[in-house]
Amino acid sequence: MSVTTERPNVPPPERTVKHPMAWYMPRFWHGMRLSTWLRELARNRLAVSPSRIPMTCAITGFTGINSVLAGVDRLVYGRQVDATKLKQPPVFILGHWRSGTTFLHELMIRDPQHTYFTTYQCFTPHHFVLTERKVVPWIGIFVPERRPMDNMAAGWDRPMEDEFALQSLGVPTPYLSTMFPNRGEAYPEYLTLRDLTPAQRESWKHELLQFCKRLTLRDDRRIVIKSPAHTARVRTLLEMFPDAKFIHISRDPYALFRSTLGLWHSLNSEEGLQAIRDEGWLDDFVIDSLQRMYDAYFEDRQLLGPNQLVELSYEELVEDPKTQVRSIYERLDLGDFARIEPALDDHLADVKNYRTNRHAIDDESSERIRRDWARYFAEFGYE
Repeated sequence: MSVTTERPNVPPPERTVKHPMAWYMPRFWHGMRLSTWLRELARNRLAVSPSRIPMTCAITGFTGINSVLAGVDRLVYGRQVDATKLKQPPVFILGHWRSGTTFLHELMIRDPQHTYFTTYQCFTPHHFVLTERKVVPWIGIFVPERRPMDNMAAGWDRPMEDEFALQSLGVPTPYLSTMFPNRGEAYPEYLTLRDLTPAQRESWKHELLQFCKRLTLRDDRRIVIKSPAHTARVRTLLEMFPDAKFIHISRDPYALFRSTLGLWHSLNSEEGLQAIRDEGWLDDFVIDSLQRMYDAYFEDRQLLGPNQLVELSYEELVEDPKTQVRSIYERLDLGDFARIEPALDDHLADVKNYRTNRHAIDDESSERIRRDWARYFAEFGYE
């Protein structure tokens, strides 16, 4: 017997896929400064696979350029950024990886009074204020039209997770696991932030706030931030933005498990500086990350007021996205839903033909998920 679940269009996690992107195509590491890049190479003892050496050399060159541009950007715009204030607290979209956060984010940014971090801004967080308008028109060919992990639209102007910006800013993150995938999980303490020293937590908060200010300097609308990792950081985000709004989306745990395995496998294949030999750590990583993420979330959500948090399911959102978004606006006091309605209708018409694949889960994995994620099943009604 097996459990059949829907999952996005990703390669099976148990199979090693051929590296599909050319060595000169941009990876997340291209946006780092030279010091951050060299730190990670040294931390992993330069364990680069021979097939990844050309890519590594190219990234090294770009990180040097980033260091120079970051200095110029800071010199020109630093005082303005420091003096910038966010006019409205952000809206944070929370939920485990592959739970539908991207779809929900795409819906929420249809509001003309909302803004978001673009892919270019998250790739080059040090100097996008200086370079974005000049550079982006010339580099469109260097980003795929579709994301490799789920076939959703991609592009330099498309929304992106701020976690990728944080890693380029030199902030440790579990996402750095994909740089050297044969070495297993990296920086697990930065998922919840709870085991950091006070100085480390303040540094993390400072970098995120500065990134928000840099966007606000260019665009002072309310920022809608989507990052699955932030699900485990509600307490810290409230310290930074006491009036922030939060939207949490859940999904069938069986679908989450297989789809998340596919996500990390795709990222390891695309972004890694190593040819994959051993991904045996992925199953335990996915299981453990959800447990730690939701131990923190279930505790922290009690700190939120009634008009600060909305919880919904992926299944509800897919069934009737417009009704769900309208409910979010009413419950979070986000203003007149009518202002978003025309753009929302257009977007839903554009994506109406998008389909997910289906994938079977074996009995052993199904039983482990049901046992180890029992609280997720219970809290979100998947029992």
